[in-house]
Amino acid sequence: MAVKNTAQVIIGGKILTLGGYESEEYLQKVAAYINSKISEFEAIQGYSRQPMETKHTLLELNITDDYFKAKKQAEVYEQDLHRKDQEMYNLKHELVTLRMQMEESKKQLQETEEQRSVLEGKASELEKQLDELLK
Repeated sequence: MAVKNTAQVIIGGKILTLGGYESEEYLQKVAAYINSKISEFEAIQGYSRQPMETKHTLLELNITDDYFKAKKQAEVYEQDLHRKDQEMYNLKHELVTLRMQMEESKKQLQETEEQRSVLEGKASELEKQLDELLK
């Protein structure tokens, strides 16, 4: 069973205790992300004059926007991975088919070489018989 972890983090200048099944490093990373978003907004002129509720709403909207963009990008990567997996499967199938054809061609070539050798032997015998008959 997973162990619940807690970590003290600083978000927006306030010390908070976060808890969850993720590692402390992960919880710190989440806090750092939120702090970077807060810093982005604080750099916008007029943001500091907004009511706290508006600031929180803007922050929530921005983080949600990042989430949906990341989710869409993950879906694109997933589709790309699926397409490449399918291409790889098709190439492997084609490779196996070509190897089988190559083996069949080698076998046919060997049989043809054997037939040629037999026919050359018969031709040689017939030439000898012809030479004897012509003497």
